[in-house]
Amino acid sequence: MASTRRFVPNRAKTKDRVRDSVHRVRASLLPILQCALAAGGAWWIATEVVGHPKPFFAPIAAVVSLGIALGARMRRSIELIVGVSVGIGIGDLLIVLIGSGTWQIVLVVALAMTIAVLLDGGPVIAVQAASSAVLVATLLPPGASGNFDRMLDALVGGLMGIAVVAIVPTHPMLRARDTAGDVLGVASDVLRLCADGLMEQNPKLLVEALKQARASQTKLDALRNDLTSGREISRISPLHWNTRARVVRLDAMAEPLDNALRNIRVLVRRSLSLVRDDEILDPRLVDEVEKLSHAVDVLRSMILAKPGEDPDELEVQRVLRAVAAGARYELVSRGGLSANVVLAQLRSTIVDLLQASGLDRKAALSMLPPTVEHPYVAPEEGFGLD
Repeated sequence: MASTRRFVPNRAKTKDRVRDSVHRVRASLLPILQCALAAGGAWWIATEVVGHPKPFFAPIAAVVSLGIALGARMRRSIELIVGVSVGIGIGDLLIVLIGSGTWQIVLVVALAMTIAVLLDGGPVIAVQAASSAVLVATLLPPGASGNFDRMLDALVGGLMGIAVVAIVPTHPMLRARDTAGDVLGVASDVLRLCADGLMEQNPKLLVEALKQARASQTKLDALRNDLTSGREISRISPLHWNTRARVVRLDAMAEPLDNALRNIRVLVRRSLSLVRDDEILDPRLVDEVEKLSHAVDVLRSMILAKPGEDPDELEVQRVLRAVAAGARYELVSRGGLSANVVLAQLRSTIVDLLQASGLDRKAALSMLPPTVEHPYVAPEEGFGLD
């Protein structure tokens, strides 16, 4: 029986690992297909069209310019071509003058990488320059193949990578849209945990909320990378030229979403201080945090919805406006510093989310009840200073 009890958890863990592995493969199937097609296409063009007998730089350039990760592929292709050119040029020049050997390789690599960094500073250029210089100094010394041929092979590979992205593209919206949904899912969960922690005066819940909020940065970074890829694909792929406007709208949400997550982190951190210091807490402030979590869910549904589906931007703004109306200074008039900070961060987050829904900053600020007699942005009619 003991061995059976040990086996079952291990089997469950194995299933989880297999499921995660299958998920990773599925998510990477299209990039893998793109790399394979680009490598084969680059080799065929370099051998059959250009006439090079062994153009190994062509498929390598195609694969490096694409890579498994999406985003900034056009830049990678250009960097790769520049890097290979610098490496081959420096390698050929110096190896002819000083010969090949240990110290010569040290010198060639150092000079090639230095020049690459001076030209741009991108990691792809520096690495490709070093790799190409090493190949020239060891396997392909000057005379084994023409300089122009090797540079041309790198150009063929880089251009083939761009062509494959245009002909067999990922959808410029889907990946970024799903990642934005993940970001907002985290924000909603964090706010809900925060509201529960405040209501129960439970610091453990707030610590967990803060942990999740801090871990959200990786998702935000992934969102920016996906948006870079989406912008690129919508420009170079005729199949997705009609998505450019949607990509631009989603791209405009990235900064407000980033700001919202940063404000939520501060909100949770000060909520933890509020509970630990046993400050006076108005239950209505907790309700506001809870309502904001539901509003984030509505914004998430809008981003994940297909064109024409509900909820739309107006619905999101209506829900956020209702939350904003309750974010009044009277909620913290008897509270301490942390309570005031929580309200301030709550209001800032509302403004960020309203901007993510499509409003400009002044319009978003006008939806907040005033906290001073003469606010910078006049509030909506009906709002007065409490």
